[in-house]
Amino acid sequence: MRLKITYPFFCLALLTSSSALAGDKEEMIASAESAAPASVTANATIQAPDGTVLREGTNGYTCYPQQEIIGPMCNEAVWDELIGAMLGKKEFESDQFSVSYMLAGEGTALGVSNSDPYATDTEAEDWVKEGPHLMIVVPDRAMLEGLSRDPNDPVYVMWGDTPYAHIMVKEEKE
Repeated sequence: MRLKITYPFFCLALLTSSSALAGDKEEMIASAESAAPASVTANATIQAPDGTVLREGTNGYTCYPQQEIIGPMCNEAVWDELIGAMLGKKEFESDQFSVSYMLAGEGTALGVSNSDPYATDTEAEDWVKEGPHLMIVVPDRAMLEGLSRDPNDPVYVMWGDTPYAHIMVKEEKE
């Protein structure tokens, strides 16, 4: 079966949906906390998919619960800027390293194309749905040169030909 999702659906789902967790604050917090180590989540802001702050934090990270199309994640501010730019189809540059934790993996989310953040064909050859991983923005795109773009590798570049290029570091399977 070939599944396609539309870009407007993708954006709407990313911004406003959450799976069965929508009404339960404690479940949303637990889901968000599953994305990163306790040393990060203990003092992170926890935000519901609709933007409601469920818990204020102090360490600069914002964590989000599992949603329909993306697993739980904990982002530094630069990552939230990258996602906002991507959703608005705007340019993005960073002058610093920034980490996003997705240690719970994609969960029940659909996954994404490794090459095109706007792709919708879940049967595409480069469609990925990762388990536990980190995502790293680098301050100079030249730092991505020479890195693999193959999602079968434990470290690879995602969205490499876009302004949203970043390094994926995934748990290596034994």
